[in-house]
Amino acid sequence: MTIAFNLEQVLQRIAKSVNNYRNDDSRVQLIAVSKTRPADAIKVAWDEGQKRFGENYVQEAVDKILALEELDIEWHFIGPIQSNKTALIARHFDWCQSVDRSKIARRLNSQRPENLEPLNVCVQINISAEASKSGVNAETLWTLADEIMALPNLTLRGLMAIPERQTEFDLQRMTFHDMHAIFKEMSAKYETVDTLSMGMSNDLEAAIAEGSTMVRIGTDIFGART
Repeated sequence: MTIAFNLEQVLQRIAKSVNNYRNDDSRVQLIAVSKTRPADAIKVAWDEGQKRFGENYVQEAVDKILALEELDIEWHFIGPIQSNKTALIARHFDWCQSVDRSKIARRLNSQRPENLEPLNVCVQINISAEASKSGVNAETLWTLADEIMALPNLTLRGLMAIPERQTEFDLQRMTFHDMHAIFKEMSAKYETVDTLSMGMSNDLEAAIAEGSTMVRIGTDIFGART
């Protein structure tokens, strides 16, 4: 299967899920997760119309961003954030979806170049309370969100989550339902919040059914990593 074919299949899955589960005109954005993939593979997807890409590893991502800087790409950082990598994220990315600590938010704010628009950020919630996952809990979310709102070089856009892997559709929906409830409360409180980033290759249908506005798909576009 080619990247072009895979991308079209994913877009059809998204469209079908929106049609089946949503009764409004909402759109779901696709982030093509390109971690560990070469710049050439990103270029193939870009040629097919995909303009948003997600990366997990900072230095690898920056190398690709610089190699593809002539392309109109919206870059999303979606991985765990180390303090010593915040400057690179602040300089090279359009979005950072995995903010989970005040220290990280403050560093991103201070290191964002003045000639760039504010960095779009999402707060990552550890919705399944997994010890191995990054993210805040639902109780501490609000303190962090308030702090981000006060930082002039960041724009709080919403929430991101990577739930515990489930294979049953109804169980997937339950977790995503909890995320959407928090998102609705958050979007009512903060006028800049419009993004609920949840759903990957194995659970995008359940995520869309429960109100996701952005799904992050890697394997189903680029194939299994070797």
